[in-house]
Amino acid sequence: MEASSSGLTNGKTKVFRPVAKDVNILFDELEAVNSPCKDDDSLLHPGNLTSTSDDASRLEAGGETVREKSKSNGLYFRDGKCRIDYILVYRKSSPQTEKREVFERNIRAEGLQMEKESSLINSDIIFVKLHAPWEVLGRYAEQMNVRMPFRRKIYYLPRRYKFMSRIDKQISRFRRWLPKKPMRLDKETLPDLEENDCYTAPFSQQRIHHFIIHNKDTFFNNATRSRIVHHILQRIKYEEGKNKIGLNRLLTNGSYEAAFPLHEGSYRSKNSIRTHGAENHRHLLYECWASWGVWYKYQPLDLVRRYFGEKIGLYFAWLGWYTGMLFPAAFIGLFVFLYGVITLDHCQVSKEVCQATDIIMCPVCDKYCPFMRLSDSCVYAKVTHLFDNGATVFFAVFMAVWATVFLEFWKRRRAVIAYDWDLIDWEEEEEEIRPQFEAKYSKKERMNPISGKPEPYQAFADKCSRLIVSASGIFFMICVVIAAVFGIVIYRVVTVSTFAAFKWALIRNNSQVATTGTAVCINFCIIMLLNVLYERVALFLTNLEQPRTESEWENSFTLKMFLFQFVNLNSSTFYIAFFLGRFAGHPGAYLRLINRWRLEECHPSGCLIDLCMQMGIIMVLKQTWNNFMELGYPLIQNWWTRRKVRQEHGPERKISFPQWEKDYNLQPMNAYGLFDEYLEMILQFGFTTIFVAAFPLAPLLALLNNIIEIRLDAYKFVTQWRRPLASRAKDIGIWYGILEGIGILSVITNAFVIAITSDFIPRLVYAYKYGPCAGQGEAGQKCMVGYVNASLSVFRIADFENRSEPESDGSEFSGTPLKYCRYRDYRDPPHSLVPYGYTLQFWHVLAARLAFIIVFEHLVFCIKHLISYLIPDLPKDLRDRMRREKYLIQEMMYEAELERLQKERKERKKNGRAHHNEWP
Repeated sequence: MEASSSGLTNGKTKVFRPVAKDVNILFDELEAVNSPCKDDDSLLHPGNLTSTSDDASRLEAGGETVREKSKSNGLYFRDGKCRIDYILVYRKSSPQTEKREVFERNIRAEGLQMEKESSLINSDIIFVKLHAPWEVLGRYAEQMNVRMPFRRKIYYLPRRYKFMSRIDKQISRFRRWLPKKPMRLDKETLPDLEENDCYTAPFSQQRIHHFIIHNKDTFFNNATRSRIVHHILQRIKYEEGKNKIGLNRLLTNGSYEAAFPLHEGSYRSKNSIRTHGAENHRHLLYECWASWGVWYKYQPLDLVRRYFGEKIGLYFAWLGWYTGMLFPAAFIGLFVFLYGVITLDHCQVSKEVCQATDIIMCPVCDKYCPFMRLSDSCVYAKVTHLFDNGATVFFAVFMAVWATVFLEFWKRRRAVIAYDWDLIDWEEEEEEIRPQFEAKYSKKERMNPISGKPEPYQAFADKCSRLIVSASGIFFMICVVIAAVFGIVIYRVVTVSTFAAFKWALIRNNSQVATTGTAVCINFCIIMLLNVLYERVALFLTNLEQPRTESEWENSFTLKMFLFQFVNLNSSTFYIAFFLGRFAGHPGAYLRLINRWRLEECHPSGCLIDLCMQMGIIMVLKQTWNNFMELGYPLIQNWWTRRKVRQEHGPERKISFPQWEKDYNLQPMNAYGLFDEYLEMILQFGFTTIFVAAFPLAPLLALLNNIIEIRLDAYKFVTQWRRPLASRAKDIGIWYGILEGIGILSVITNAFVIAITSDFIPRLVYAYKYGPCAGQGEAGQKCMVGYVNASLSVFRIADFENRSEPESDGSEFSGTPLKYCRYRDYRDPPHSLVPYGYTLQFWHVLAARLAFIIVFEHLVFCIKHLISYLIPDLPKDLRDRMRREKYLIQEMMYEAELERLQKERKERKKNGRAHHNEWP
């Protein structure tokens, strides 16, 4: 494309510039400034073919060179002075022209400035650039109670005693030999990270002289400016009528295609940030937050909050806090695992299993499964010991306490963040009613007790009926999950016999492990497919309920999606942990599904190995898939968009797009906001705590994933997504209550896993009651001699049912047909008075299991409540700082007002009006 040419016609400057390949737009510069807002492209500017990544804040220095650069960087209006605060996108072919004209006319009436540009790629796409002047920003900042800095903070250090000062000196000398806080960001080389540590107060135009204003153009940062403009757009009418108002409705009906604030230029630079500094805040975020080279550094949360807003800043603060708290949990879990590795050679149970070559186990399935030596499961017995050892109970108690400590200290951390970010006194505004709710219930109204205005009203009977239908839908979907688990159970029952008759010896000899592994993979595929179905069902049920506001809609949708995905993800795990092998019966009297399929039994080494495989495979596959979808999907979509542009304009030509077009070609943020990010982490938190007694390495896997997750999310927000609107929030919302519920559930499940799934209680009962040390009060490895033989019962092979009788007679073991085999249970031998009846040891083990569950739950719950009581929600130093700040703010405001009055009095004296109205 050639450079633009200009000429003079009738005293007005005409500029001709090509917009796309075959599109030329005539722009009248002087008419555009004074003409009303039309949809006939009278405000339309041709697309700009150059773009730089220079930081917009450099304009503060002034100068013609900087202003010329700002005209082409895509962050300013054509004059290089008015910064673009918001972008609206629509298509000229859209039928909603009249509504758009009225809306844009009212935008100008509110004082916002506007320019239009056509797209370089598609001339049908029009970009509307909005700028808020100082007067508009000040007026609405006062209405919105935007807190702005007015005085730098003064910190008073507490008085220190000489003894403490000496200790500090000794510690500082020792620290000289240590690395200088390698996890902290280097503020000397990155000076832009320094924040103004000031007292803040709600902005007031009458008291504007109290606030620190060096430059009106930069007093309100870009995120605040965009938030103010969005607030204005949400309250502008587009049609006559009380409900015809707001940008959200125009986006819903297709009047506008997109609306977003701009990124602050490019996130890359040819120059090093350490030598030339950051080009802009986006570049700074990429270098010190989203880059993989700083994976071990703390997050610059203040910078994240300044760029993306408090709501997103709180998410990353919570994610960073959760990741940091995983370090002790991962360390202890790894210690439990290594303890199992170290004590493996000294474990009496695994020794007896490996040496039990003369113990023949009964077949685990009908007909095709052969008899097997107990020693064949030696490897599985050793692997089981790695997770089920003496430290498992301690780790389960530790994780229950850890979950409580994590939540309690997060409340304290959140309070500090809320104080630093001026969220302590912030309250959400009265939310607008959803357009769908208004359209449904516009005929019936009642007075709003807060605003005093009439608003649509939903009758109690209608609300209850909708909630009943929604609850029925939730119950039906849970039944679908149970049906899917039932299908997996049938698959396991049928497949174990198939693998037992397989030609390959590797699969035939490991039929149970092969069955479990394939079942877990199939279960994962079913989980992912059902998740897509659940999202649509949850969306349908939530819309059916007709929530009144967006927050009510979000909370309802969040609860449904969490419940669906939690049940979907953990249902199979619950089956393996608490039902697998518990109701299978015994040889000669097996329980069957539909009187056909024999229920699956546990491996001779126990069911814990199946639970470990289930958790390990699901956790690794789920996290890998989530990370791919979070980053891979936007990368592929953005690559495809760039590819189409190259094909249209030719691969040999390089076209630099303005910033608004670059951002438009990025992916929009998820329609549900941070829902997917929170849901992924909450489900991971459940995996980390609920069945941690069976899989101590879960916190370590979660830690490794979260270290990657923080940088993936940061990279996605900075480079792959459009800049989201900066919104405020005081906490993480409904997710905190869900975390507390998971913490309570984890205590119960871990008690049942230790008591029922693992062999901890049977071993304890044997050691104290039936072993060599019975009655001596000892429970060491020497007390476990003979445990394996005592935990196995005897079965007479002649008592097999016809359909269960194995094809082999077991003559390959001793040369003669077997007469007896062993199985895991506490039952009497076949020649007793009550053949195959429960022994006394069974009832002792059952009583011990129930007692352990009760004692464990009560003990852990008492510890949790004690910890939550002892840890205050607000740190003492923060409480003192808040009180002192409140006092200082009152003093400063009084002094500033007194100073202003004294200045006015001096000015009146100079003008000779000192005692004009006073009596002599």
